[in-house]
Order: sequence, then structure tokens, then C-alpha cells
Amino acid sequence: MTPANPPPLGLIAGNGRFPFLVAEAARRAGRRVVAVAVKEEAAPELAGSVDEIHWVSLGQLGRCIDALRTAGATEAVMAGQVQHKRIFSNIVPDLKLAAVLFRLAVKNTDSLIGGVADALGREGITLLSSTALLQDQMAAPGAMTRRKPGSGEKKDIAYGVKVARALSALDLGQTVVIKGQAAVALEAMEGTDEVIRRAGRLAGAGTTVVKLAKPGQDMRFDVPVVGIRTVAAMQEAGASTLALEAGKTLLLDRDAVLAAADEARLAIWGIDGREAAG
Repeated sequence: MTPANPPPLGLIAGNGRFPFLVAEAARRAGRRVVAVAVKEEAAPELAGSVDEIHWVSLGQLGRCIDALRTAGATEAVMAGQVQHKRIFSNIVPDLKLAAVLFRLAVKNTDSLIGGVADALGREGITLLSSTALLQDQMAAPGAMTRRKPGSGEKKDIAYGVKVARALSALDLGQTVVIKGQAAVALEAMEGTDEVIRRAGRLAGAGTTVVKLAKPGQDMRFDVPVVGIRTVAAMQEAGASTLALEAGKTLLLDRDAVLAAADEARLAIWGIDGREAAG
């Protein structure tokens, strides 16, 4: 049960539609939303979807914490992407972030953002799962579209799960594209939509896209996401099926994504826990 006067929710916002969905869900639940928006990434329009907004540059962790604490936020959600190239080339760390960097044994994206989460916790701000308010937007097991995968596509999904599991275990990517039980393209840093387009150029129409979470995926800041643009990339590439890990993949504007897939006669399939584990 939500308290009568819950504390405001902090929203640490990057780019894309994700922060808007979190803000809308929080306000429907009766919570004020205090956004700390990354000025290099977040959309200016976000200001109209939250109760209070503070614009910070990458690296200004101290300003982020001060804004949330002053607003009385004890919980926060990270939503929206920050481009990897910005994370590693554009950060000028303040003293708070410099202290986080000093503590890191491995300097990659996950360890950096995990260190930021720990720093927030030390300041009394709990970082929630990014999807805590968006369970109705998550992939469900089985068929989510009118069209279901055919027998050949199901074989490609099963093979793709094996390949994607190996890829994600190495923290190299989450998406693989399969055709005729052969791996056509594997995701690196280009993202889901670009790897789908690359597979179309390599193998033509009829590919199957499989996206799995990493082992131990930290849903506080690293959520597998697909959206309308993914459907558009599949149409462009001639891909026929998209298989997603149920309960761990977010469909941005789920109803719109599924409607677009139905219109394009694409199959979207939710891989359940047993399938994902192999």
C-alpha cells in the first residue's frame, strides 16, 4: 500500500522515452517526481512531465545527490540511456564521482554505475529497479502478437538463446540475429536496432532476433529495452520474429509496439525462464 503522503521519487534521466514512462507511472501512483536530467542526453520536454527538474552534466554526481536530498527523495530510479562514448570520453568528474572512480577495481560501464548506486545509498537514497513502476510494460511469456513463430523460427529462437547466453555472459551484447540456425550478427556496442539492420544487409529477409538479459543483470540501471524503433528496424531488415526474455525486457510503450508488430505481421515471443536458462 502506498503511504498517504509518499516521499518524492527521484528520477535520474538519460535519453529516450524511458524517463517519460517512469515519470507518468510515478505520478499516476500519487508520487511527486523530482528529475535530475543529464543535460547532454535528456529531452527538454521532460520538464513538462515531472514536478521538479534539475539539469546536470555528466560527472556532476555531487549536484545530483544534493538535488535529491534537498527535495526529500529517499528512493530514485535511473531511466534512459547515456551513450557509452559519452561515459568514457566526456566525463569531467566532480569530487563525489572522483571518489567513486577511485574505488573501482574494473572501470567499465556496469561497475561505474554500480559505484554511483552505492554512493547514492551512502547518502540515504535507495536506487530502485528501473522497471519497478513499469511491470505492465515488460515482456510476457509466449506469444505477444497475433502471429506466432513458425517451426523454423522456433528452432532459430532455441539456437539463438544458446548464442545470446554465451554472448551476454561475456558482457559483449544482449542481442543475436539468427537465420537457418546460423548466427548472422552479434551485438557489440551498436545496440539492438543497428545489429538488426546489419543482419538484414548480410542475410536478407527472414531473420530471427533474440535478446536475453545478462546473467545477474542489474535491473536498477541496465535493463534490456526494445521499442517502436526496433519494430521499424525489423521491417527495414526483413526480420520476421523478435524473441525477448520474459520479465526482464522492457517494451517502451508496449501497446504501441505490439500494435506496430501486428500491423507489420511480425511475431514477438516471450522466452520464459526455462527457455532462457537452456
